[in-house]
Amino acid sequence: MRTTLYLLRHGATAANLARPYRLQGRGQDQPLDPVGVRQAELTRNLLAVHPIDICYTSPLKRAFDTAAIISEPHGIQPIPLDDLIECDAGEWEGLDWVEIEKQYPEAYRQFHADPSRFGYPGGETFQQVYNRVSRALEQLWKKHEGESILVVAHHVVNRTYLAGVLGLPMQLAHHVRLENCGISLVTREDGQTVVRMLNASFHLQGLVAA
Repeated sequence: MRTTLYLLRHGATAANLARPYRLQGRGQDQPLDPVGVRQAELTRNLLAVHPIDICYTSPLKRAFDTAAIISEPHGIQPIPLDDLIECDAGEWEGLDWVEIEKQYPEAYRQFHADPSRFGYPGGETFQQVYNRVSRALEQLWKKHEGESILVVAHHVVNRTYLAGVLGLPMQLAHHVRLENCGISLVTREDGQTVVRMLNASFHLQGLVAA
């Protein structure tokens, strides 16, 4: 019996569209930018013809609103799940990487060398994010065996989980880059979990953000 997971990053916010983009973490609960709304609508149109039985989402507004748009044709309501919330970016929340490198040079170097061990100062490591997210998604795999599940979450949430399924060391998870509303397709059948599509974004027609 095959279980299907559509794992999506939320649509773009103003922080995603800024150049350079700014880290949002979980404290900056920004709404979707109009570009992000359009990304969600295009994703809704693409997935409308695919069966989706249930939808879970991060409780943050940018994820919940994305999930509500995409799940509408299926007649289901997104269910907020606290463990899908974005990583705690600690002292770096609201900053861009240029500012972070200037203000926190050693922590910046350590983070980029191994974010699984050296996390956001005052926040989480990639390993900590993976631990909570993988536990939460494992429960969904078991609860919804044989169904199609839509999960809308965040960049670090999704990239750490996907890195784990792909068998990558967690220190390399930051090399898994995901677009806003990029679609990753993961299946489980006979106990084997497989990434069948990673970050499909062809449907976004140039509306790709950070």
